[in-house]
Amino acid sequence: MDVLRGHSPAMVRKEVWVHLLVYNLVRRVMAQAAVVAAVRADEVSFTGALQTLNAFLPELRGVQSAEEAEVLWEVLLGAVGKHRVGQRPDRYEPRKVKRRPKNFPRLREPREAARRRLRKRAKPSRHKR
Repeated sequence: MDVLRGHSPAMVRKEVWVHLLVYNLVRRVMAQAAVVAAVRADEVSFTGALQTLNAFLPELRGVQSAEEAEVLWEVLLGAVGKHRVGQRPDRYEPRKVKRRPKNFPRLREPREAARRRLRKRAKPSRHKR
């Protein structure tokens, strides 16, 4: 959710809600996988769980019966439960953003106002269309 791509406030709201929904669903799967693997929920890797869920999506879409879904679900939980958070006692990482700055200043006014300002400064075109 680093960059929101919605162009209207309604779409940005929807995008935020979808991110929250997916985050909570992944956490729910992690909790269920932790029970199956008999470990604490905070020992299961979020990134590993998300990658495993993405890998299982084609199989989940192709499920034909409830029995097949149940078997696939158990396999999925077992696979998610195997992804553990590594023990990194001496790891220190700075909390910094690594996105590269752009060569343009930020837009600090409504886009339409900026367009009007640019049109006023533009030289008249010599070519007739």
